[in-house]
Formats: sequence, structure tokens, C-alpha cells
Amino acid sequence: MKLPFINKEALDKITAQYPTPFHLYDEKGIRETARALNDAFSWNKGFKEYFAVKATPTPAILKILQEENCGVDCATEVELMMAHKLGFKDIMFSSNNTEGKEYRYARQVGAIINLDAYEDIAFLKEEAGLPEVVSLRYNPGGVFALGTDIMDNPEESKFGMTKEQLLKGFQELRDQGVKTFGLHAFLASNTITNDYYPVLARQLFELILEIRDQTGIKLDFINLSGGIGVNYHPEETANDIALIGEGVRAVYDEILVPAGLGQIKIFTELGRFMLASHGLLVTKVLHRKTTYRTYIGVDASAVNLLRPAMYGSYHHITNMDKGENAPKEIVDVVGGLCENNDKFAKERQLPVTDIGDTLVIHDTGAHGFSMGYQYNAKLRSAEILYQEDGTARLIRRAETPEDYFATLYGFDFEK
Repeated sequence: MKLPFINKEALDKITAQYPTPFHLYDEKGIRETARALNDAFSWNKGFKEYFAVKATPTPAILKILQEENCGVDCATEVELMMAHKLGFKDIMFSSNNTEGKEYRYARQVGAIINLDAYEDIAFLKEEAGLPEVVSLRYNPGGVFALGTDIMDNPEESKFGMTKEQLLKGFQELRDQGVKTFGLHAFLASNTITNDYYPVLARQLFELILEIRDQTGIKLDFINLSGGIGVNYHPEETANDIALIGEGVRAVYDEILVPAGLGQIKIFTELGRFMLASHGLLVTKVLHRKTTYRTYIGVDASAVNLLRPAMYGSYHHITNMDKGENAPKEIVDVVGGLCENNDKFAKERQLPVTDIGDTLVIHDTGAHGFSMGYQYNAKLRSAEILYQEDGTARLIRRAETPEDYFATLYGFDFEK
């Protein structure tokens, strides 16, 4: 069982003011998670969280994280523009298949450029010149496992470069005037274990020693990237960031400190961990339909939350109008798109649900709104912040038909 961060009475007031569907975010929870992360890595003097903007590219959310001493990680020029407009000074630019104009803008706003490919070194030099600080992204290949559990398959990932390319790249960058170096790696996504970061850290810390021994280069920072997940399933145990931080510290003290590298900064690049559990997709039941299954039709769709349709991802659902002791039924919860995968739940046991009930879909604070699209000319929803004082604030309005038509006027379509 998962409990929403808001009760029925408070949510009813919000739905009376704002039409569903909409994404709702919990300010208190966001701040608590950011503070817990900073506390967990406070042992490292240079620690910085670079929040992955791609997870939740909403200015009001980014400002909260900025106030909690977080930087941002951007993947595109427009994300960089948003970060710069919001006044962020700590910006990482981790992109792939990047256009020259994006590198030029990254340099203009002072972002740390994190190169995805060895070949990007020459491209960056030609298009934007080499900055004094450069990070390289590592892909060790093979399979990444914790014990007997396969976590991911880096060899199939399009991201990062081989060890040989990494070593060659650092030497070339040094010879061409780069003065400060970083290392970045992302080996697994949404891990529900406190062991992932410490195991990843061990691999990267050992690689740092190899880089120093083979090239003479001492890295300035190491970016553990993302990969710390959230417990989407209610029976899963949430990660403990304090234990994760202590696990990384133990490996740091074991490997880097004795090697005289205790000054290396630790960066993280979390998105899902920071925001997912602090967001709900709020939707109303429009229809019931019974054929070979019972379908609960809601006013949200995959346009508002793509993960279940794209990945088959589980998101817990709570009926805010029915108690846990209410009679149950097995249903599919579906949206209104002309696609059969437009389903938030398949054969899920839920309280018997009536037209007009309010459902909340959990853990949508990251990669929820941000992955939205406009198939069937469905419009993107509003985003609302449930503030620490218990009030609600609109932080992104819902799209209108005029928004949808705006890029079409003058092209065989007139006002």
C-alpha cells in the first residue's frame, strides 16, 4: 500500500479549482529529499548534486532545488537556456549526438561539458574550442551486476566511451591545454538497492588510479550520475540515501584517500530519486466499460504519463474516494488515446470504482510530465505545486487548442 502525500479533503479543494488531469508536486517532500542527499554526502567538501533537468523541466521545481544548493544537468540547448534564465551557476552539459551550436552555447553559459564520445573531442575543438574543464563519459561494456542480479547491459548502451578511448582522450585534452578533468559513468537505471552507488564508485575510483598511473593526470571530480531508483511497487523497500552516502564514503576512504586523492569532488546527477515519489498524476474517472475485461476510463492518458505505455512500467494507483476496506474488482485503467497500450494498469485490483471518482497515480514526479506528447491532439496538462503551507499554486498552465494551432497558422491553416 502506498499513501499519497495529500489527503482527500485537501485534494478535493484543488480539483474544485483546477480541472483534471494535472500533475501535483509536494514541495515539502522535494526539499526533504534534497537535504537528505546533501547530508548523506556532506563528508565530501566538493559535493554537488546536478539535478537531471530532463526528469522535471519545470522552473518552479528547479528553483526549489536551486534553493537547496543543487545544480542542474542539461542534455539539450533548450534545457541549458532554461537553466541559464533561472540563474544557475552550477551546470553540467551531458549530451550525445550534439550539434555544434549546443556546445557553443554551453561554453557561453559556463557549463561543464561532459563528452559522450571520443570523437567528440575533435568536434568540440572545431565547433566551440576546448574549455579549461572537460569531463569524459565512461562505458565499461559487458554486463553490470550486483552479485547474481543483472542490473543492466552497458555494452548495448549508446552512451560513453571505452577505457582505451578514455585514456587516449584525457591525454589529448591535456596536450591541447585542458587543465581540469572529470569522469562520468552511468551503468544502471532505477536500482532499488543501497549497494549500486558504492559498487559503481569502487569501479570508478579504481579507474581513477589507473588514469593517474598511465597518464599522470589527477582528476578533479567524479560524477556518479543517476541510477538510484524509487520503490514504484509498494512492496519494495525504498533506498536509504544516508546508507548509500556512507557506502560511497567507505570506498572513497579505502581507495582514494590512501592514494593521496582525497581532494576529489563527488558529483551526482539524480532525477528520479529526487522527484519521482513527490509527484502524483491526478485524474477523474469518466467511464466504465465491461467486455472481456472491466475498463476504468479516465481523463488522463499516455500523453500525461508515457512510462506504462512505453516500458510497461508499474505505477501504483489510489482511489481517493474509496477506503482500503471497500469491495475490490480487477480492472484495466485506461486513457482515451487511439492506442491499445494507453493503459495505466492492467488487470489491477482496485476498490470498486465509480464514474466521478478521483484517482491518483503515484511516483510521477520524474519522467512524467516531461515525456508528454500530443498524439490525437491531446493537450499537455497543468502542473501544480502543493506548497509547504498547504496551499496549491499553478506552476504551469494546461495547454489550449490555440497552443496546438500556434505553429500551424499561415501554413494552409488560418485563424
